[in-house]
Amino acid sequence: MATSFASEKEKRNASSSNNMFELLLFRLGQPSGALKHELFGINVFKVREIMVMPEITSMVNAGPNVMGIANVRGQLIPVVNLPKIVGCTPAKGTGILLVTEFARTTQAFAVEEVVEIVRLDWKQALSAEGTGGGLVTSLARLDGDKENSRLAQVLDVEQILRDVFPDQHHTFREDTIMPKGSIPAGSVILAADDSAVARMMIEQALKAMNLPVIMTKSGKEAWEKLDSLYAQSKAQGIPIRDRVALVLTDLEMPEMDGFTLTRNIKDDPRYSGIPVMVHSSLSGTASENHARSAGADAYVAKFVAEELGSNILKVVAGSR
Repeated sequence: MATSFASEKEKRNASSSNNMFELLLFRLGQPSGALKHELFGINVFKVREIMVMPEITSMVNAGPNVMGIANVRGQLIPVVNLPKIVGCTPAKGTGILLVTEFARTTQAFAVEEVVEIVRLDWKQALSAEGTGGGLVTSLARLDGDKENSRLAQVLDVEQILRDVFPDQHHTFREDTIMPKGSIPAGSVILAADDSAVARMMIEQALKAMNLPVIMTKSGKEAWEKLDSLYAQSKAQGIPIRDRVALVLTDLEMPEMDGFTLTRNIKDDPRYSGIPVMVHSSLSGTASENHARSAGADAYVAKFVAEELGSNILKVVAGSR
């Protein structure tokens, strides 16, 4: 029996205020050398449905981590062997399929078992960059600040898809023709994204446009950097709007998410007039509407460099 989340997206978006998110917890088996089966997680917003593993048809020239193709209600969807990618051995096999919609694409992940859905504050998620072989963005403390809280590894789906499907999820190409334009002299774009591969692509795209950017790894870090830039601007007698042309933010980030960052900026009179653009893999009208309700001036789904660049220039021009 399949569990669909499609009809719940609007309701979940409406309730994802106050820096909260819902995490789907699952197991992939036993990691090499570990004494227990670890918990992994993915944002519920990315999950279209959960189903018992259907018949898989093998693909010619499929990558080593692709099990094949599944026919899900007439749609052919590639199935990724998630336990193999993270180095786990499922004792029960891969009997569950997570069908996901992410960054304009649909794909499915084979997992051993689904555990539960938990509602957490992003403050319970701590950055895990540099751990997990680059496949984990954060560690979620499921029981809050309690001693010996259960931990779940939140997977970096952007990095995984880039590794598994390099032709579809490529990095920025040097021959990409980026839109021409500029931002006010002396100003920068302040960007926040917890995925290393996303930060790299953003930096490469903006560099190709000769647009200066300050990259941060979370909404909290971006907020603190904005406060620092405000203090510098005030000391120099320069309006902060002349220092920060635009804030570009992801939505899913540890400690402080993009919804909260956007709301904080828009509710603070110090930052009046600074536009905020959301750049997220959570594509769909529900996520876009929720971002705009938080005050975002624009919403761009990841990752089309030309579209990102043209929207940045349009939003900056429109705010002047």
